[in-house]
Amino acid sequence: MGTIYNCDPAELIQKASAEMKKLDSFKAPDWASFAKTGMHKERPPFSEEWWQVRAASVLRLVYKRGPVGVQKIRNKYGGKKNRGVKKGHFYKGSGNVARKVLQQLEAAGFVKQEKDNVHKGRVITAEGKKFLDTIASSISKTQPAKKTEKKESKKEKKEAKATESKTEAVKEEAKEKPSETKKEATQDKKEVKAESVKEEPKETASEEKKAE
Repeated sequence: MGTIYNCDPAELIQKASAEMKKLDSFKAPDWASFAKTGMHKERPPFSEEWWQVRAASVLRLVYKRGPVGVQKIRNKYGGKKNRGVKKGHFYKGSGNVARKVLQQLEAAGFVKQEKDNVHKGRVITAEGKKFLDTIASSISKTQPAKKTEKKESKKEKKEAKATESKTEAVKEEAKEKPSETKKEATQDKKEVKAESVKEEPKETASEEKKAE
């Protein structure tokens, strides 16, 4: 069975947001269409379904790191603000968005408030875990085919590299053969010269004896 740890997070959030859109408890407030998600943002989100996407992302965060409170979510969705010539500064995300999303998740029964020793906040419930795991399992079923395709492509690349290396080796051998023949020809010439030099003194010696 698939879990959130063995599937693509972006695909999981996208499919979870599509399922949340069908539920009545995950409806964006009236101000969500023109409100920014933090001080570091310059404009509001362009997507009309950004509220459900944020809710799915927060639910995944609670699944992984619960108990989670508003401040942890603000740190998670914060960012650096562009302040022109001045040095950039980190600002937390919107607390109102985080609070409303957690309230909606709690109303839907996906999260609940709990205190774990020192930490307190929202943790995921069995219903919320089942909601994400069913989506993750549907994603993980389609992933092995992609992996096999990747493995096949890797094998093809290795084979192509092997053929390239073989052709290069053949070309290098072909280049080396003419050089070897040239070396042999030069060595033969040197041997011929050496033999001619040895024969010349013998001839001169025989001519001197005849002259005497």
